[in-house]
Amino acid sequence: MPYRLGVDVGGTFTDLLLIEENTGETWRNKVPSTPHDPSIAVINGTKSICEKANISATDIQQFLHGTTVATNAVLEGKGAKTGLVVTKGYRQILQVARSLVPGGLAAWITWPKPAPLAALECTVEIDERLSADGDIITPINEQQTRSALERLKLENIEALTICLMNSYVNGLHEIKVAEIAREIFPNIPVSISHEILPEMQEYERALTTVANSLVRPVMAKYISNLRLKLRELGMKGRINLLRSDGGLIGSEKAEITPVNLLMSGPAGGVTGALWVAENTNIKNILTLDVGGTSTDVALIEKGEPLLRRETSVGHLTVRASSLDVKTVGAGGGSIAHVPELTGALRVGPESAGAVPGPACYSKGGKLPTVTDAHVVLGNLPESLLGGSFHLDQEAAKEAIKTIADALNVTIEEAAQGIIHIANENMYGALRLVSVQQGYDPRDFALMGFGGAGSLHSNAVGKLMGSYPVIVPVSPGVLCAVGDATTQMRYEHARSFNRTISKTDNKEITHLLHEMREVVMTDLEEEGIPREKQTIKFEAGVRYRGQGFEVDIPLNDQNFKDDTGLDILKADFDKEHNRLFTFNLDVEHEIVNLRAVAIAQGAKMPAIVIPKGDGNPDQAILRKHTMWIEGQSLPAAIYDRSKLESGDKIPGPCVIVEMDSTAVILPDHIGTVDRCGNILINPTL
Repeated sequence: MPYRLGVDVGGTFTDLLLIEENTGETWRNKVPSTPHDPSIAVINGTKSICEKANISATDIQQFLHGTTVATNAVLEGKGAKTGLVVTKGYRQILQVARSLVPGGLAAWITWPKPAPLAALECTVEIDERLSADGDIITPINEQQTRSALERLKLENIEALTICLMNSYVNGLHEIKVAEIAREIFPNIPVSISHEILPEMQEYERALTTVANSLVRPVMAKYISNLRLKLRELGMKGRINLLRSDGGLIGSEKAEITPVNLLMSGPAGGVTGALWVAENTNIKNILTLDVGGTSTDVALIEKGEPLLRRETSVGHLTVRASSLDVKTVGAGGGSIAHVPELTGALRVGPESAGAVPGPACYSKGGKLPTVTDAHVVLGNLPESLLGGSFHLDQEAAKEAIKTIADALNVTIEEAAQGIIHIANENMYGALRLVSVQQGYDPRDFALMGFGGAGSLHSNAVGKLMGSYPVIVPVSPGVLCAVGDATTQMRYEHARSFNRTISKTDNKEITHLLHEMREVVMTDLEEEGIPREKQTIKFEAGVRYRGQGFEVDIPLNDQNFKDDTGLDILKADFDKEHNRLFTFNLDVEHEIVNLRAVAIAQGAKMPAIVIPKGDGNPDQAILRKHTMWIEGQSLPAAIYDRSKLESGDKIPGPCVIVEMDSTAVILPDHIGTVDRCGNILINPTL
């Protein structure tokens, strides 16, 4: 029987989901993460879940993995020392950058400009030049190129980037420089800009390719090491990693283009939410993925997640497609503290992580965290993970007491304050993907998942006015569900940079056909036959003179029918007016074209649970007390596995399962749907 395994590595726990593809039967597992070497937790979890399913690793035909290794390398400044080769006259390309400074006017004074990813002393110029059409103006001076690379060798670089002017049109010179570089640097990876980002705008192309070089050694080491360990277990199936855009890429190609994996981890949660959305028939969803270290939020409209042509990690923004995910430093392990200077309570972004973890984990942690606050308030029971992970309530109280003493309040009031601030941080992130992009959050449901998402989702949904609040089945491993059910995805882009009056439908049809062949061939190399591929097209369009473009979906058949350009103009005007409330009476310019090939992911059917009479009493484990908004309230703890379809669960209460815990607030009620999802709505 064929199996596929989805694995998501978080800051605190590593989540796994095993699917038997013929029947849809699933097994879930959660093991502590190993931050010093994430592959250890992956292998431990794989062995454990195989034992649980009574199978061998040889039965796994596909391994699908979301990882934060590249993300952490950027955030922690642990990327490779990178060299850069540019055309003569462009040595300061990364230093000059763009004139944009984030923030208001004061940012010009207070914003610390990040150091370039490739230092000036590690950047060399070579004699060569191509025209904007790709014609050779100045041929490569091989002797000068070798001399420049030999000088660069003295800097002991660990990765090399080649980015030459106009190489996105013609990569001939970059290929020649790469051949010479591989002779001089036989043991380091070489990234070539026209292969990483074949688009105009030299700075963005250079920055993206340098970022690829920055994380390439650490990602190559991690991926190859993981692949070796999986093969030693006996797994012979395909190994794929989740890209930032929510698609899959083969592990070998992922080693070469890791810049596409910078947001791999958060993408798994969004794709998992899409699977739940199909089963609940709710098309508009705000996602709230709360882990141990951070919270990731995204918006799904009409069953489609928002995509961006950029990926942002910390201060780094590169030109690589990603799901529009915003991240804040608010998670279960976020540390609360009261600075002496202000005397005001703060939560995060520092995190206790997996080691030593919150005080209640009894792993040596002493600092107060969000998880400890939940324990004090009664939002978390005495144990997690089906009883295998016990919580120390006294240790949690001791940790929170340090905050209570500093604020001169009770322990419960301090804990409630910590939760309020964490919720406000999540609320602020959700506004970035909704209100600030023209969406009314009241038109969306809110889905909380991750280890702590369901603890916060009801409260955050109340702040947003987003209902119903959805508690999916096994929310703690939903990212792994996303990894296991997502699709193979490859894209290819070309700069076009021409007004619509200077092209025609026939030319666009020809280009789209060429790009279709490129992406379909990529998927064929991954073992996906053409008849199982879906092709989509997009165009980046702007009004002539604008400095940015808007991505517009294309139907290639319209161009064959000679109506494509007229439809493209109308679609762009409509979207521009939605985004900015105005249109311009100037020519339309096509900046770039993009083809995307998608292979169908595994169909994991949702299990329909037994229907009940609406009374959830059969699932009550015991009576309980919760501290909410200044008072102690009677509540109950429910065993989620015993809930039935149609059950109505009144708040306040706690609902426990193997991988997560959910809270329903007073004046709210949760209704269990046919697939076991809990939909929370106000009772008033």
